[in-house]
Amino acid sequence: MSNAEVLGRFVWHELLTTDTVAAAAFYPKVVPWRTAPSNMPGYTIWMAGQTQIGGLMAHTGDGGAGTPAHWLVYIGTPQVDATCARAQGLGAKVVKAAADIPNVGRFAVLTDPQGAAFAVFTPGAGPPPAATAGAGGFSWHELSTTDVAAALRFYGELFGWRKGPGHDMGTGMGVYQLFEHGGRQVGGMHAVQGPSTPPAWLSYVQVADADRTVAAAKAAGGRLLHGPMEVPGGSRVALFMDPQGGAFAVQQMARVAAQAKAAAPAKPAAPPKPAPPKAASAAKPATAAKAAAKPAKRAKKVSAKKPKKSAKKKVAKKSVRKPAKRKSARKVSRRVARRSPRRTSARARGRRRRR
Repeated sequence: MSNAEVLGRFVWHELLTTDTVAAAAFYPKVVPWRTAPSNMPGYTIWMAGQTQIGGLMAHTGDGGAGTPAHWLVYIGTPQVDATCARAQGLGAKVVKAAADIPNVGRFAVLTDPQGAAFAVFTPGAGPPPAATAGAGGFSWHELSTTDVAAALRFYGELFGWRKGPGHDMGTGMGVYQLFEHGGRQVGGMHAVQGPSTPPAWLSYVQVADADRTVAAAKAAGGRLLHGPMEVPGGSRVALFMDPQGGAFAVQQMARVAAQAKAAAPAKPAAPPKPAPPKAASAAKPATAAKAAAKPAKRAKKVSAKKPKKSAKKKVAKKSVRKPAKRKSARKVSRRVARRSPRRTSARARGRRRRR
């Protein structure tokens, strides 16, 4: 991927916190991450599987965020300096001037016109950070701002993001405005809830089970702020604050959430233990009906043939009982044998006509 293709992508996520040791212990208990050392002193890498997805460092006061600990999103650009100049022309402020990271790339930290902090990044000689799909990757990005329309124009001009559908969140909540990059929905924007809440970016980490993540976060010392709840599209989300005050969220994807919901009622819906045969017999009613129909047809054929055999047996028994009149018995049996098919067929015809 060239630097030109990195424009507008969320390429890195960095946690600036007051206690890096505690943060390094907390997050792997909640989301499928692990930590790895880096070549920079005091900087730790977040790993999702074998992919580097972000960093961890001590909070020094840079970044323009109002909280002591916060996550900083890095958005890709082919030219950091040119992007900073253009952002300033659109009303943004540069918080940390553009600087090089040896063998990594060039970055700068800004605040948008409404005050939300973000960083821009141009990869160095190596390939840009790859997006991580699946559990542990960052799946969604959300901006709370004082002016959704103005923020959408600002980021759209800077990174080429496009306006997507909007969802009404209810009375007094405003509209949740989706935005797209490369023809795909990658995040949303909404109005800040309350004057005391500063504008900020919130990143969502994909997890396999939102409910289990909530339990793990609480057990590790995190605070649940909202959720878990289902959102339009079918996914389940939850919002937290880590022990040092950094806000983050998790997302259980729609397909996984649907499977979990379908599996949940399976246990109460199962038949009671005292009567398992009923459930078994009802499993394939069509097959059972066919099986019952076939023996009935056979029974009719057998019952139709039996009277003939029984008649012959009766004649045979009579011939055995009266050996003295063999000739007459033979004649009678021949007459019976000749007449019986005709009478039978005539009776059958009469029955057909009556029908």
